[in-house]
Amino acid sequence: MANILRTIIENDKGEIKKLEKIAKKVEAYADEMADLSDAQLQAKTEEFKDRYQFGETLDDLLPEAFAVVREGAKRVLGLFPYRVQIMGGIVLHHGDVPEMRTGEGKTLTATMPVYLNALAGEGVHVITVNEYLSERDATEMGELYSWLGLSVGINLASKSTLEKREAYNCDITYSTNSEIGFDYLRDNMVRRREDMVQRPLNFALVDEVDSVLIDEARTPLIVSGPVSSETSQLYYRADRFVKTLDRDDYAIDVPTKTIGLLDSGIDKAEEFFNLNNLYDIENVALTHYIDNALRANYIMLLDIDYVVSEKKEILIVDQFTGRTMEGRRFSDGLHQAIEAKEDVPIQDESKTSASITYQNMFRMYKKLAGMTGTGKTEEEEFREIYNMRIIPIPTNRPVQRIDHSDLLYPTLEAKFRAVVKDIKERHEKGQPVLVGTVAVETSDYISKQLVAEGVPHEVLNAKNHAKEAQIIMNAGQRGAVTIATNMAGRGTDIKLGAGVLDLGGLCVIGTERHESRRIDNQLRGRAGRQGDPGESQFYLSLEDDLMRRFGSDRIKVFLDRLSGDEDIVIKSRMFTSQVESAQKRVEGNNYDTRKQVLQYDDVMREQREIIYANRYEVITAIRDLEPEISAMIERTIDRVVDNHSRSDYDEALEGILTFARNNLVAEDSISLSDLEDLSFDEIKDELLERAMKVYHNQISKLPNEDAVIEFQKVLILMVVDNHWTDHIDSLDQLRQAVGLRGYAQNNPIVEYQSEAFRMFNDMVSSIEFEVTRTMMKAQIHQQEREKSPEQVRTTATQNIAAQTPGQEEVAEKLDFSNVGRNDACPCGSGKKFKNCHGKHL
Repeated sequence: MANILRTIIENDKGEIKKLEKIAKKVEAYADEMADLSDAQLQAKTEEFKDRYQFGETLDDLLPEAFAVVREGAKRVLGLFPYRVQIMGGIVLHHGDVPEMRTGEGKTLTATMPVYLNALAGEGVHVITVNEYLSERDATEMGELYSWLGLSVGINLASKSTLEKREAYNCDITYSTNSEIGFDYLRDNMVRRREDMVQRPLNFALVDEVDSVLIDEARTPLIVSGPVSSETSQLYYRADRFVKTLDRDDYAIDVPTKTIGLLDSGIDKAEEFFNLNNLYDIENVALTHYIDNALRANYIMLLDIDYVVSEKKEILIVDQFTGRTMEGRRFSDGLHQAIEAKEDVPIQDESKTSASITYQNMFRMYKKLAGMTGTGKTEEEEFREIYNMRIIPIPTNRPVQRIDHSDLLYPTLEAKFRAVVKDIKERHEKGQPVLVGTVAVETSDYISKQLVAEGVPHEVLNAKNHAKEAQIIMNAGQRGAVTIATNMAGRGTDIKLGAGVLDLGGLCVIGTERHESRRIDNQLRGRAGRQGDPGESQFYLSLEDDLMRRFGSDRIKVFLDRLSGDEDIVIKSRMFTSQVESAQKRVEGNNYDTRKQVLQYDDVMREQREIIYANRYEVITAIRDLEPEISAMIERTIDRVVDNHSRSDYDEALEGILTFARNNLVAEDSISLSDLEDLSFDEIKDELLERAMKVYHNQISKLPNEDAVIEFQKVLILMVVDNHWTDHIDSLDQLRQAVGLRGYAQNNPIVEYQSEAFRMFNDMVSSIEFEVTRTMMKAQIHQQEREKSPEQVRTTATQNIAAQTPGQEEVAEKLDFSNVGRNDACPCGSGKKFKNCHGKHL
């Protein structure tokens, strides 16, 4: 162990020497930069950009560029970075984490690598933990960047799409971690390139990096929405429709357990839903509901595939064990269709449209760096997950803070009596006190005790970030008493008031140990900034949550012997090491949890990147997408024929013919005689040739190439998004289910990987099948010929809710007074008025 520690220390020393060497090169430019006029110094930015474009690297430019920022900061902000700040900036530029103590000027440190990396013109994101800090830092440091000729943007949740795009197009963009993540997810849900806001992710510099990349890494970002009541009504309407069908209205393919409407069924659907053509592109969602209703009514069997419980819930029956599977639901809307079939309540649920973990979000940046005062305890995680090193940076002045040994009391009551007594005594002599608590409830309890003792104080609980920062700034004034949760006010320095230095500086009192040593160190680090004096003292009890869960039996037995006196207090090295041992165990558990979240998300990451990359290609396409669509058609035909080829030849021909009539060509244009005596490969060629003729006939109805491309884009994106959303929902359910497989000695992660891979391939097959069917069967109206691409897009993306109850609300906003029943509907759907809004009036 001693050898490992020695190696770590020596490595850190070697790294510090390298950093000092580069920092001295930066400092060597100080006089040269000081001699430049403001205009000459500002002109350096364009010079650096030109040199970068002509082949110099950012590493080449670093010494001179850092020197420009130092001189600029002195002139604009009245601040001149110290050598240790230059060293921290170098670490950030290299994509690592400089561990810099509280008060060492991390915000100013960041200006140098941010400026340097912004010269490349690909965008720099400065990430903060809340919007107050984003606005504060962007305003204060933005003054320097603007003076040097760089643009600065602030990305806030309240901003519009246009405002966000402007912020992201700036050289430097300030944002919170959550908003960056949600914008990324939303960008990959839009259907037009102009609705995207982000550029490719280049360089992120994360303030309080341990909070963002460690503490929040257990919770993924999720974009979801509730399934609306209108959606539930569609399940019921689709169910009512399929119950009106005769056996000749649909065809069942037994080997593949698929079902589809025949021509007579399609006619009945168009009459029932009042449509011109069921397979119009805007009816993609409705055909999905009808397909599920068909499967629910004519393929899924009561008491074989599912049962209805006494609570009126649909329970899946395990085909292998015959047992019901509590908590499991059929995916892709089938479960809801069965609920509609059996006339039981369709369960309300939110549907995940997109999700990502912070780990995978930030690993997409070309370069990632971060700042913190306390990252060394999580060094292994930073290295393994993010490939970032933690480099401790020396303080500008020696630390003078006194860290007292922990005090342990038998009970919570005894501990808090001692805490209040200590606060009161320090307040009476004028020493400012910052009291750190783990929970808001503890803050309130101590506040009440101080009120009873007549001690004036402020209470913070991290709800109002702007007010919080102001209170924290004043926490160092003479006689101030501030109670705060341990995380409150991060990023705000506490400066000491007049006369406080002589009283021993700020005293930090911790009311219990956090489960992470890092959080305790952050609290301690509030005192003794920039070489100021200060103190820290932690109070603990045997009834604290950490001690109850992880405290050793030795401590409990020892204290039981002393239980006669509640106010007894213990100071012991053995006790301190026991507490740290407990904290290490909790940290290990938390790391395992975060690692498991990442392992699951890594499976989705691969799939997400494939889908998002394909979506981007479609959204940004400026050419005909026929090669992609024809490939989908060919693969769909190949899959169907291959599935049927395993059956008897005559039976296979019947199934293939049913597929072709339902999905590829007009029902009366192909017969069994067209396929007889052909090999399965020849059947594939025959069906593909016929399908492509239908495809080209469909496309010829559109007026120009732009309209064709827009039609193709909307078709593909609508189908992909419907299936991807359902797939994410299914993966969520799968993840919950595979956890139980651990009891059967199966590795849940491995089970999840293999099952998710199969599900993804099935989803891709379904997407290609639906694109094929919709492309072949869509009827392009005469009105389409007169529309611009923008109008084609608008019509194609009309939500199916336009044919459902709730239309009256829309009708109130449009003028239908002079519209004839056979005229085009004013809503822009492309339908006749009588078949759109007119049927509700």
